[in-house]
Amino acid sequence: MESLQDKGTRVYRVSSRGQFSLPAATRHRWGIADGGQIEIFDLGECAVMLPVGASSARESLAHALTAKRYVDHVRSIEDPDLRDE
Repeated sequence: MESLQDKGTRVYRVSSRGQFSLPAATRHRWGIADGGQIEIFDLGECAVMLPVGASSARESLAHALTAKRYVDHVRSIEDPDLRDE
């Protein structure tokens, strides 16, 4: 079974000032190897990070993760241990 770690999910240490380092491989893939901007979508209990300029990805994500869709999805979870309301 493939773990989340295998799918690109990583754990990062955040400093007391809120800073962390984005891996070089990610910066190269996103075209910001020499520095650049990212956007963070704060979803409450989690966040999604995207490079600035990826407007199609950003717009798609913003459309897909509306508050109503989130609430509808949480309500559809039958197992109360998995549903966090």
